[in-house]
Amino acid sequence: MKLTKHQFLERVRSLPAGALWTFAIRQAWAALFGGLLLGAIVMTAYVHLPWLARYDWLLLFAIAIQLFMLASRLEKPHEVLTILLFHLVGLGMELFKTSGHVGSWSYPEASFFRLGNVPLFSGFMYAAVGSYMARAWRVLGLSFSRYPRRRLTVLFALAVYSNFFTNHYVYDVRYVLFGAMIVLFRHTHVSYTINRTQRHMPLLAGFGLIAACIWLAENIATYTHVWLYPSQVQHWHPVGLQKLGSWLLLMVISFIMVDMLYYIRTRLLTKQSSKLRDV
Repeated sequence: MKLTKHQFLERVRSLPAGALWTFAIRQAWAALFGGLLLGAIVMTAYVHLPWLARYDWLLLFAIAIQLFMLASRLEKPHEVLTILLFHLVGLGMELFKTSGHVGSWSYPEASFFRLGNVPLFSGFMYAAVGSYMARAWRVLGLSFSRYPRRRLTVLFALAVYSNFFTNHYVYDVRYVLFGAMIVLFRHTHVSYTINRTQRHMPLLAGFGLIAACIWLAENIATYTHVWLYPSQVQHWHPVGLQKLGSWLLLMVISFIMVDMLYYIRTRLLTKQSSKLRDV
């Protein structure tokens, strides 16, 4: 039986490999902001741009990417608020971690647009994670089953963020936080739509996959000397696998922030619709 072009494409999409490719493409599309920023990081490592320092160019590139995505409606105005919040949260951590008495990592190049030891473009690296999270909600049509109480997730996010600071002065409780994360999300599944078919995945597995992608991007960024850990200053080497845990916890904070913003926005829109019906 001869297949039409439409039938052929439908059969390809129904294959496991076809679904996997579609999933990968949609993930890349959701991570457009981060992908473009990472491309700018690599490009400026090998192409010398005049007039401004590399970090200052990266700041202008990041702002241009943000304006482009907003103007082209690839990002919604309310998602820009999410990105701004990520920028501020990330900048706060950067200021602490790069301070002289902590020195967890450093930015080896000079720049004009900076605050303390932190070039201002760095906040956009955290914003890129927020952009991915917000866009993935729409691009993949995410929904969640057996999601934990949001007050517990907020308390967990605050505990994780606090530990990034307090672990320099008191005991690092990240292993306790890993256990709490498993307890909180052990029953939660994320549903997403690929080729008109709804699929499901344990949310913890999704967290792990995203953290691994961020870790790979970090290796590219440190290889191009955007920032360096103390052990990489004299001789670059891949970022250790232990950093996966840090990215996992930071990524879960990001997820909880986006979920809360979506939850609040949905509640407000529901109230507005209810008031309009009552008029």
